[in-house]
Amino acid sequence: MEALRSDRGGNYLSGEFMDYLKENGILSQWTPPGTPQLNGVAERRNRTLLDMVWSMMSFTEQPPSFWGYALETAAKLLNIAPSKSVPQTPYELWHVKPASYKYMRV
Repeated sequence: MEALRSDRGGNYLSGEFMDYLKENGILSQWTPPGTPQLNGVAERRNRTLLDMVWSMMSFTEQPPSFWGYALETAAKLLNIAPSKSVPQTPYELWHVKPASYKYMRV
């Protein structure tokens, strides 16, 4: 990771987190308050994750306590899913190898 762009959310402003960024050579970029369009890629990804979670939760009729599991599943699916705009999946970029689909079930 080269840079972290944030809307100045409180969890990204702590001294401990800022020290972590410095120690790992990660540049911190701050967008002005009330301008989510300047962080469009992350905002869109978060929206996609939430849409997937709500779909899973409503389709399976699980209790709210399963929300975290649905979010974890949605994130895993997005990280191994190919995209038209990027030749490699997020998983491949992070692990430098293709993802295994053997645990996937329909």
